[in-house]
Amino acid sequence: MINASLTHEVRSRRTALKRLILPLATALALSPLFAAPAHSAEDYPGKTVKFVVNFQAGGPIDVIARIVADKLKASFRHPVIVENAAGAGGNIGANNVAKAEPDGYTVLFTIDTPLTMNPSLYGAMPFKPADLRPVIMMGSAGSTIVANPATGMTTLKDLIAKGKSAEITFSSAGNGSPGHVASAMLAEAAGVKINHIPYRGNASAVLAVVSGEVQAGILATAGALPQIKADKVKALAVAASRRSAQLPDVPTTAELGYPGVEMEFLFVAMVPAKTPDSIVDTLHKAIASAMRQADVQQRLRSIDIVPADLAGPQVADRLAKLQDRYARIIKTTGMKAE
Repeated sequence: MINASLTHEVRSRRTALKRLILPLATALALSPLFAAPAHSAEDYPGKTVKFVVNFQAGGPIDVIARIVADKLKASFRHPVIVENAAGAGGNIGANNVAKAEPDGYTVLFTIDTPLTMNPSLYGAMPFKPADLRPVIMMGSAGSTIVANPATGMTTLKDLIAKGKSAEITFSSAGNGSPGHVASAMLAEAAGVKINHIPYRGNASAVLAVVSGEVQAGILATAGALPQIKADKVKALAVAASRRSAQLPDVPTTAELGYPGVEMEFLFVAMVPAKTPDSIVDTLHKAIASAMRQADVQQRLRSIDIVPADLAGPQVADRLAKLQDRYARIIKTTGMKAE
C-alpha cells in the first residue's frame, strides 16, 4: 500500500509539473526573443536586397543604383532590385529607408541633399539625418547652367543681362532640389529675376529646357550632357569648383565672377542607423568592388560623375560640413521648399 501510494503521488506530481512546463515552453518557443532569425548577419545576404532611389528614374543616382544592382546580383547570389520612391526633395524615399528594418535588405541610394539641404528647407522632416547611417560615398558631380537655344542666351553674361530686365524661367528637379537652391544662389549673387518651375526629377527638368517649357536651369551635369552634346540645350557655365572633363571649354561660375554659385553633390548609399556593423561592412565592400570595375568607371566618367570610395565616418563628416554650408545659404536667400 505504501509503495502504491508513493507511485500515485509521484505520477500526480509529474502530471502537475508537465502542466506547468509545457505552456511555458510553448510560450518561449513562440516568443520573438527566442525565435531563430530568418536571416542573421552571418548569412547576409540571404534574400532579395532592395535599393531605394529617392529620385526619379533616369537621373544620375538612379543610373548608379541600377549599375551597382546589376553588378551585385552575381556576388550576392540573390536578386538586387531597384525601387524609385521620389517626392518631397528626396524625403519620401529617405524616410522609407529610415523606417525600414535595420537588416541590410533595404538600402537608400541618394544624393546628399535630403540630409544636407532639406533640414533647412523643410519646416518639418519625416525623419532625422541621424536615422540613416552612411555606407559609402560612390562619387560626386557638379551642375551646369543651361539654356534653350531659342532664347539667344549663349553665355552666362547673356543670361544675367536678360535676367536683370525680365524674369527668366528656371526648371529644377523639384522644390528643395539642388537646382532650386542653385537658382536662388544665382538670383542673389547676380541680381537676376528668376521664376522657379519645379519638376519631378532632374530628367524632367532637363527635358523642360529642351522643349522650351522653361528658358534655363542649373541642372546636374550628368543628366544634361546628352542634350548639351546634341546641341538641344546650350551650356553657359559649370556651377562647380572645377571644369567638367566632358565640357572642357565651358568656364566655371567662379571663372566668370560668381564663385559662390556652385552646386556639387555627393552620391551616397545609406541604411537604417541600427544596421549591424558586419552588414554595413559587407555592403561597403560589395558596392566598392562594383564601382571599381573598369566598365563602371568608364560609364560614370562618361556622364561626368567622378567615382569615389569613402567609408561611413568620412561620409558623415562630409555631410555635416555640407549641412552647415547650405544652412547659411538658405538662411541668406530666405528660400523654403514648402
